Amino acid sequence: MKMPATPSRALGASLTLLLATVPLLHAASPTFWHVSTQAELLRGEFEHLSVDETGRLALAPSAELLHESNAPFIWSAVPDERGGFWLATGDEGRVYHVAADGGSRVFFDAVETEVHAMARRPGGGLYVGTSPDGKVYAVAPDGEATTLFEPEEAYIWALVVGPDDALYVATGTRGTIYRVASDGTAAPFYETNATNVLSLAFDSDEQLLASTDSPGRLFRVDADGRGFIVLDSEYGELRSLHALDDGTIYIAAIRGAGNGPVPLPTAATPTPSPTATVTTQVTVSVADVQVGTPLGGSPGNGGSSGSAGAVLRVRSDGVWDVIWESSTDAPYVVRMDDDRGVLVGTGPDGRIYRLTGDPATATLLTRVAAGQVTTMAYGPGGRLHFATANPAKLFALSDAIAPRGTYLSDVRDATTIASWGTLRWRSVEPSGSGIEFSTRSGNTETPDETWSTWSEPYGLSAGTPIASPKARYLQWRAIFTLGEGSPALTSVTAAYLPRNLRPTIASITVHPAGTVFQRSFSGSETDFAGFDPLAVDGAPTTRLEAAATAPSGQPTLGRRAYRKGLQSFAWSASDADDERLTYAVLYRTEGSPAWTPLIEGLVEPIFVWDTASVPDGSYLVRIEAADAPSNSPQTALTGSRASRVFDIDNTPPRIAVDPERVGDDRLTFTVQDAQSMIERVEFSLDGSRWQSVYPLDGIADSRSERYAITAPRAQPAQTILRATDAMNNTATATTP
Repeated sequence: MKMPATPSRALGASLTLLLATVPLLHAASPTFWHVSTQAELLRGEFEHLSVDETGRLALAPSAELLHESNAPFIWSAVPDERGGFWLATGDEGRVYHVAADGGSRVFFDAVETEVHAMARRPGGGLYVGTSPDGKVYAVAPDGEATTLFEPEEAYIWALVVGPDDALYVATGTRGTIYRVASDGTAAPFYETNATNVLSLAFDSDEQLLASTDSPGRLFRVDADGRGFIVLDSEYGELRSLHALDDGTIYIAAIRGAGNGPVPLPTAATPTPSPTATVTTQVTVSVADVQVGTPLGGSPGNGGSSGSAGAVLRVRSDGVWDVIWESSTDAPYVVRMDDDRGVLVGTGPDGRIYRLTGDPATATLLTRVAAGQVTTMAYGPGGRLHFATANPAKLFALSDAIAPRGTYLSDVRDATTIASWGTLRWRSVEPSGSGIEFSTRSGNTETPDETWSTWSEPYGLSAGTPIASPKARYLQWRAIFTLGEGSPALTSVTAAYLPRNLRPTIASITVHPAGTVFQRSFSGSETDFAGFDPLAVDGAPTTRLEAAATAPSGQPTLGRRAYRKGLQSFAWSASDADDERLTYAVLYRTEGSPAWTPLIEGLVEPIFVWDTASVPDGSYLVRIEAADAPSNSPQTALTGSRASRVFDIDNTPPRIAVDPERVGDDRLTFTVQDAQSMIERVEFSLDGSRWQSVYPLDGIADSRSERYAITAPRAQPAQTILRATDAMNNTATATTP
């Protein structure tokens, strides 16, 4: 019997063969929350601030609320000659007139529930298109209305007055464009074979442009009513179009289901009633957007399937591309500003983006407290006005920069209770301007009354200790103040140290005895070059060797090989903090309470044990994972897991031949093993050809088995017996 190995003997006898390279997990301690890109900043909430493509956060133009209606939707806004606007609304089917001083009144009240379209009448007044019982009204300047045209269509989506002073009417659900002459006669002008014609405009050559849904197409129709498909897109609807004098066309495209226009969210919940106080608050809460995504400019190439909507640009030669797209924002309207920027009004969060350059870059210009920006128009003085839905509001965007703005970051989840470090930021602050920072913390995902109050303002941009109490979540706030110019914020970094979490060992794989994994390009003897254990003495492959060399479902560790006496272990470990881990291996015999250290300081999750250093028996190993490399001794933690029981057996079986034969030819014998099952027994009568022999009871299922063979005494050579146990230990014996 072998003596138990001491820890030092076991450590010296251990052999690590690897085998494979496993990437280490690196984590900074403390962790740094860094916000500097446009995508990162757009996750926060804005008030009177904009963010450009470089991640520069600055004060935005002021937005003034001019009108708020009881109706949930404003579908169209048309300026009058005196600085006021007509507003087409639903679900009340009314047209409001908002004067330049902000006063409003009901200008026209239709029987139908929706007014989707309006156009100014030559000589004064309005054309008004209603739904769902599609009608076109001629409304005089004093509000007196007459029915001008009543097609057999459910919806009137758009109206435009042509160069010939005729009115062109976009309808649904049969996608017909009608022409109403100045004398009131009406006739179909063009059949699009689409479900709905959503938008109309005239290009610089005085040809009619029409965008549709189901399918989303752009048509050009000449004065004789001959149409040409300029763009056949993969978008569900082309909701709005804007044509420039140089022949360029911009289109707001929405990826819908193709069963009619993507509807605005209806007022399933009560719309908040307007208050008497007019507010100019503008809040932004935005998601990631992409710009300048080229799609080849070929019809049918409609952008990424995951986008909610996009802005398409069609050049005068018909080549088109996608200049902006978003996975969350659906564009409802596009317009140009005086500086050749493209303004995009979107939903569902009431945002306006400005696209500039080629390829285009996007700046979030503003966001208002409404669901969708549905229409935009310029007043007589060139000031941009835009209207919204959910609720229905009319805003005027000022050229002046807001004097004050607030940014509220998204909430940082430290995953555990954290100790906060320092807050630092980089900014440019012109004379008289400033940015004031503060923080708050709490243990609920959404800030509420249980959170701490906002801290006192932090003074040093190079780094100020965060004063908020320890908690799981953190949020910071920046208040911008205008001076000689707008301050600009480019990055913010908050440091924190989460509470250390214990590493875990998810599983331990005890490979079949003798299994090893060779390093690639290794020059050591573990390459087993020229050695084929399956061919020794012509012996058949044993179960153990086959298991050692057969592929497994485990990750590739290297070429599998067999070497007797070695026992390989591999394990899967993780750390919630993504910290570097080291491993220790301990062992004990089955039934013993005490663990004996085997090796420590491993950095790869595999270990090969030379079991010749310990007695035969049944064993377990325990793997301990420690995050000490990334933590101080006071905070380091260890996780552990024990393996299943496995056998170590390096002793061959014993063959005991019975002294007496049964007759002259029948030889009987017993094979015994102290630790393993008897795997295979063979005999040779001539010293070269081996024959298998099976137990007398027909099954090899114990550590002691009886055998019998026919071996004539008169044969010239000795009879050789060979027995192999389950751990591939082999013993031989000869008989006269």
